[in-house]
Amino acid sequence: MAYMALYRKFRPQNFSEVKGQDHIVTTLKNEIAAGRIGHAYLFTGTRGTGKTTVAKIFARAVNCEHPLPDGSPCGECDTCKAIAEGSSMNVMEIDAASNNGVENIRSIIEDVEYPPAAGRYKVYIIDEVHMLSSGAFNAFLKTLEEPPSYVIFILATTELQKIPVTILSRCQRYDFHRISVETIAARLKELTEKEGVKASDDALNYIAKAGDGSMRDALSLLDQCINFYLGEELTYDKVLGVLGAVDTEVLSRIFNAIVAQDIKGVSSVVDAVMMEGRDLNSFVSDLIWYLRDMLLYRNAPEMAETFDMTSENKKKLIEDSALVSVETFIRYISILSSLENQMRYAQDKRVLLEVSLIRLMHPEMDSDYDALVNRIDELERKIDSGEIQVKSKSVEQPEEQVEVTPLPLAVSEDIKEAASVLEDVAKSMSGSFRGGWYNRRHQPFVENDELVVYFDSDQDLHICKKELDIFSKKINDVIGKQVPLRFETNKNNQTFQKIDDPAKDMQQIIGTDMKIDIE
Repeated sequence: MAYMALYRKFRPQNFSEVKGQDHIVTTLKNEIAAGRIGHAYLFTGTRGTGKTTVAKIFARAVNCEHPLPDGSPCGECDTCKAIAEGSSMNVMEIDAASNNGVENIRSIIEDVEYPPAAGRYKVYIIDEVHMLSSGAFNAFLKTLEEPPSYVIFILATTELQKIPVTILSRCQRYDFHRISVETIAARLKELTEKEGVKASDDALNYIAKAGDGSMRDALSLLDQCINFYLGEELTYDKVLGVLGAVDTEVLSRIFNAIVAQDIKGVSSVVDAVMMEGRDLNSFVSDLIWYLRDMLLYRNAPEMAETFDMTSENKKKLIEDSALVSVETFIRYISILSSLENQMRYAQDKRVLLEVSLIRLMHPEMDSDYDALVNRIDELERKIDSGEIQVKSKSVEQPEEQVEVTPLPLAVSEDIKEAASVLEDVAKSMSGSFRGGWYNRRHQPFVENDELVVYFDSDQDLHICKKELDIFSKKINDVIGKQVPLRFETNKNNQTFQKIDDPAKDMQQIIGTDMKIDIE
């Protein structure tokens, strides 16, 4: 007889064998026992959580000739055997990925008109139902809402968000949860005993964890490990070797190298991982989990009891968790999680890995809050270890202030002299000041022992007034006196100076002797 994969060989045949979905199993058994069977069900959840398995058990249970007291199928009657073998005309399993058109739904609609030849219900199990086209969904609506009394539809999907609301509203929805590591590990132990395979608890726990909540994935990994070490006992180290995973000691070594900013040490660990043929994606995933466990321990030490590792590795993890702050752990996990997504499609995964590890060691490369906290932590660590010497600066006596003698106030003659040097001082000012200054069309005026410059444009006044203090100081330095100076808008109709030579006036603005043609 041909070999059958473990997940097929040990597929549950009744409700009691279904693991990790008690909330669904209990509800379905109660429906069968009370005769309150619905006409449409939607099973949703991640891969390998039992959607199709439960659908097949349910299909047998509603048609079983001698159901058990809890509602499970007997598995012995002709109907149960025919459904289990796939030869029953009452149960149709349809793959919507390859039968997703309107014509496929039309054939179902035509088929439901005929009652079952044997048994009570015709059950249609449509797997990956989210793959149906929009037209197929629309054609399916009326039949799904009001099928004949002997018809049950069970729709299964891993992508609930792709199911139209009109379909969802016509079905009883059941969410299949990820199966816990403990539940998967217990099932693996049960199956290895049936198969006569010796396996350590540590090895089975790691396989269960690698299954990521999927019983089917975990059984496939177990199958792989058994075949590799056929006839031998499965140990933790052997499982690590088959799955390309990394031992906790390696994770601790690279973590300590990152904290110490030892680039050579980090590179040597990556070299060793590569030479041993480990999968870099698994390595990053394992490192994230190691950081996650340390972060949990820092926040809740009692969580250490739940960590899936030996007591020696757990002791090392606890020691490592004290090396950096909680914020640093969060930053590390954030960067590595982003790296994990990038590596899925990268050609040279090692380069991406090494760049990210260097980034972990140098928070100054980042400018976010977590990186800033890391930089402060690193400075404090170096100060505490003596790598950085902080010298206290003695309080210096303030320098003696040199008293500046104010300039004497300008008199009338000084103000007239100041008026004569205005143009020269204006040339030494910034370009914006000169632009506003040379747009004026008048001479400055001396009014009540004060030098006043009137502007015919509020815009020019605004530009020059910004630098009035600088301009005034330069005038004072040239004259050697404090010259009262102010800028005003021309509101009194002062007589402005006419422009005799526009080109010459423009040359004053730009400060060159270039020729300018004025038409």
